[in-house]
Amino acid sequence: MKEIIETGNKCQGHSFIVTGEPASKSNSRRAVIIKGRMAFIKSKKALDYVKNFQIQCPRIKPLMEGNLEVEMTIYYASRRPDLDESVILDCMQKFLYSNDRQVKSKIIHWGLSKSNPRAEIEVRPLKKPPHEEGASMSARTDREMPSSGRHST
Repeated sequence: MKEIIETGNKCQGHSFIVTGEPASKSNSRRAVIIKGRMAFIKSKKALDYVKNFQIQCPRIKPLMEGNLEVEMTIYYASRRPDLDESVILDCMQKFLYSNDRQVKSKIIHWGLSKSNPRAEIEVRPLKKPPHEEGASMSARTDREMPSSGRHST
């Protein structure tokens, strides 16, 4: 596991690379029987990736707070896998941020690298607030509202 990085109070963001090909979260579960009940657990490939990721991921202190933006390029070893960043977002919990629900903006790219599958990741504070339905309209003044083409007499 990587050493803890002390970031102080203001964190501008973190960029890093994790080698290995992530398992798709939707395709990385297997059915097992636990105490007579069916349960779905992560596949061996997904568990191995999580372990590998945690060894390579920086651990910061304090964790990033507030709304975040994540940009990443996931390089797969073949054209077969679907683009799926969800396992990576889960893996960064407790390493870079408390909960992946803090991620309000995602920019995800698919790449191909047969010899070096990896994820190139940048996590940074979100500069603008997330969109909230109704918030932008009610916050505008009449002068900021677009003209409807009607004129008052």
